[in-house]
Amino acid sequence: MRVRALFFVLFLGWLAMPAVARGGAYPATAQVVIAFRNYSTHGDESLIEIARRFDVGFNEITAANPGMDPFVPGNGVVVSVPTAWIVPDHPPNVGIIINLAELRLYHFFYAGKLHLYETFPIGIGDEGSDTPLGTYRVVEKIVSPSWYVPKSIKEEKPWLPDVVPPGPDNPLGSHALRLSERTILIHGTNKPWGVGRRVSHGCIRLYPEDIPQLFGWAKVGTAVTIVRQPVKIGVIGRKVYIEVHDDGMSAIEYFVEAERLLEKYGLKGRVNALKLFRTVQAQCGYPVDISN
Repeated sequence: MRVRALFFVLFLGWLAMPAVARGGAYPATAQVVIAFRNYSTHGDESLIEIARRFDVGFNEITAANPGMDPFVPGNGVVVSVPTAWIVPDHPPNVGIIINLAELRLYHFFYAGKLHLYETFPIGIGDEGSDTPLGTYRVVEKIVSPSWYVPKSIKEEKPWLPDVVPPGPDNPLGSHALRLSERTILIHGTNKPWGVGRRVSHGCIRLYPEDIPQLFGWAKVGTAVTIVRQPVKIGVIGRKVYIEVHDDGMSAIEYFVEAERLLEKYGLKGRVNALKLFRTVQAQCGYPVDISN
């Protein structure tokens, strides 16, 4: 049975109501708390299995547990499951925001008068097959998609057929959203271990249990903005939070970006320099309080 964990979304100048599992009302005036769940391993289960159970990506759970063997962490080991995120620096009105640096998708939408959100871990394009940045829109929704094998993949794996029909061998999973950049799909997967990793040929993949939920709410015409933001800043009351993801930049580049965001929002005077330094160095991938 899938475990549903509490999580909370932060955004500069906004407060998000705590919600069960992957979504809820947004914005609201409820008190927001950073929440982590500690989980004790059982038997020979891996961090990959635990990540999927709590709907986080492989990258998120390994960054939150540095030094732990992701494949054989051991029996009875306490694992920190990060279940809090800062929304990317983009107005969360409606539409999908994908942050490649953290391998996570955010979807903002309306149901009647309610402004809702949901968020999911994703897998993205590997080096040389990078998922492109930019603003697109959903142009087609496909149930049980067939996979028309691209020429580039056929050259790598000539034994593949021209078309893979729906089913357990189809890498697109049960549902797909085609973007206006028509070679890019947001889809499910038959290889859930790839969620939270850079392993695709440019498409965005979700866990098999997540894609039906996104598919159900997303509409044709929904805007999809793909960004790369390894550093994010959030504010709750008087507290300032920073979230830093390992995205291959140099240490100085992370500090420059953190300083830029703090300057942009007039927060430099509210930050403890040592806390900022340690958090940027750690690149732990979850929000950390860096307030004075």
